[in-house]
Amino acid sequence: TSAALTLLGSSVAALVVWKWLGKKMIQKKMEEARRTRDEGMKKMAKAVQQFREQVPSVQTDAILSLPLLELTRRLQEGSLSPRTVLYTYLEKVSALEVTQQTNCLRHFIPECEEQLQEIEGHKEKGLLYGIPVSIKDHIGHKGHLATCGLVQCLGTLMDEDSVLVKVLKRQGAIPFAMTNVPQSLFSYDCSNPIFGQTLNPLNPQKSPGGSSGGEAALITGGGSILGMGSDMGGSIRLPSSFCGLCGLKPTAERLRWVLGLPFQPCSWSSWAEGEKCWCDCLLLSHPVPCALGPMARDVDSLALCMKALLCQDMFQLDPTVPPIPFNEEVYSSSTPLRVGYYDTDGYFPLPPCMRRAVKKTRRALQAAGHQLVPFSPPRIPYVMTELFLKTFFADGGRTWLDVFTGNIVDPGLKPQVNFCKIPRLVKKLLALLLKPLLKDVVMISTCRSVKEMWNHHHQIQMYRSQFISQWKELQLDVVLCPVLGPAFTTGYPGNLLTAISSTMLYNVLNFPAGVVPVSTVTEADEEELKLYKGCCDDPWDRTLKQAVSGAVGLPVAVQCVALPWQEELCLRFMKEVETLSRDK
Repeated sequence: TSAALTLLGSSVAALVVWKWLGKKMIQKKMEEARRTRDEGMKKMAKAVQQFREQVPSVQTDAILSLPLLELTRRLQEGSLSPRTVLYTYLEKVSALEVTQQTNCLRHFIPECEEQLQEIEGHKEKGLLYGIPVSIKDHIGHKGHLATCGLVQCLGTLMDEDSVLVKVLKRQGAIPFAMTNVPQSLFSYDCSNPIFGQTLNPLNPQKSPGGSSGGEAALITGGGSILGMGSDMGGSIRLPSSFCGLCGLKPTAERLRWVLGLPFQPCSWSSWAEGEKCWCDCLLLSHPVPCALGPMARDVDSLALCMKALLCQDMFQLDPTVPPIPFNEEVYSSSTPLRVGYYDTDGYFPLPPCMRRAVKKTRRALQAAGHQLVPFSPPRIPYVMTELFLKTFFADGGRTWLDVFTGNIVDPGLKPQVNFCKIPRLVKKLLALLLKPLLKDVVMISTCRSVKEMWNHHHQIQMYRSQFISQWKELQLDVVLCPVLGPAFTTGYPGNLLTAISSTMLYNVLNFPAGVVPVSTVTEADEEELKLYKGCCDDPWDRTLKQAVSGAVGLPVAVQCVALPWQEELCLRFMKEVETLSRDK
């Protein structure tokens, strides 16, 4: 007995030591990642200083104020050099107000200087010749990490550029920075335990949104003129809404980033085989697919980026991308549009200022000669619970929980993580007891067999068919609708997962959708918010009210939607909305 107790005590002690060593190793990895980032920033600042000594007369503010189309024109004609433009933006990024105050940068890409030399030696100039471009953390760049904010991804560098980065470079762009993301990408805040919380440059108390929040903060702060994000539930559109940018989520298959992740693609059948499958399936092998898209200060910039990316290089490097070049004729058209509209989806009522933005835009479109038709998206509660969240938590969240190495979880994800840890039977009991009150209990919905998974895929296809039929019956060209906003106070997004129904819908449908800022929060909006009751004045409605309060002066946006593969029409509609909002 004594020997058994001694053995048991030794085993327990060994387990404690093993766990302690594991945590120390994880901490060391995280500190090393932060140190590497800081060293990269110092290299950037040093390179900028050397350039400044060589060329002291650069008109920094004048260059930073140029819209992308004008900057491109000057680079093409030679009145500005790519070197001057690159170092002007690097100087802005290395300045305190963009990086240290917002914490938007995950890593400087020192290879940007090699790309600069490469394009300077070319006779032919691509559409993005000399344009500095920032990219989201997980979009693969050779020699760099694609972390997804996860400790487990800190040890693997990319062997080669993703297709997206290759095409950007062939079009003359210069990727120069990688931006911060929330842990596991499954959040519309922007915080992870490795690189910390990114803040909104318009108000440091507010979140920049997520998961492309680092991109939004960098562009809004003036440190980038064009960025690439990704969107699986609103991850381009929500940061664009929170930060006052234009952002486009294309049809998912219109752009790809193959070889952009540090692991090989897996299928749903292998989803539960290992930790690294989570982000892989999240981004690549999903019935609700993830889309890559551009983020910028204006719609013309998005259109130029799409035109540059939808080229033969993209189609040859990734044959799974349909060879459909950008249709300039559709984008430039001035034909009046038949526009469906709604200011609430009937599931999660948005703050008064967001609904005001839709109404104001609707009236402006009508006055400009477009035909406006009321439209009601069908069965949003069903879409949110049975289609969207069931896709992400098909196994009850078990695989997602596996990615949190060493049980290191960002505070913003703890509500979801803690919920997923509750035993399934307890979740069912909670659902029965609390369903009238709690929107987030929908997360209990799972697929318990391959047959159920196939049926789930079929339900998504059936809903898409129903939605398109309703769209066609009304003979709509596009739809105008709300987007979540204004910017939340940091920490709140993790408590309001189901508030993203306005953007989530178009990921399930796989429709192109974009966001355009049209107004700002007024004192009157803030007063009206005090009367906001939401759907039923439940804890979630009250939490939303708290999350968006104190937003006077922050951007208010609308969402523009088109049918699949009609990105040019979506952008054309966004451009119309942008023009009308600026004319007022």
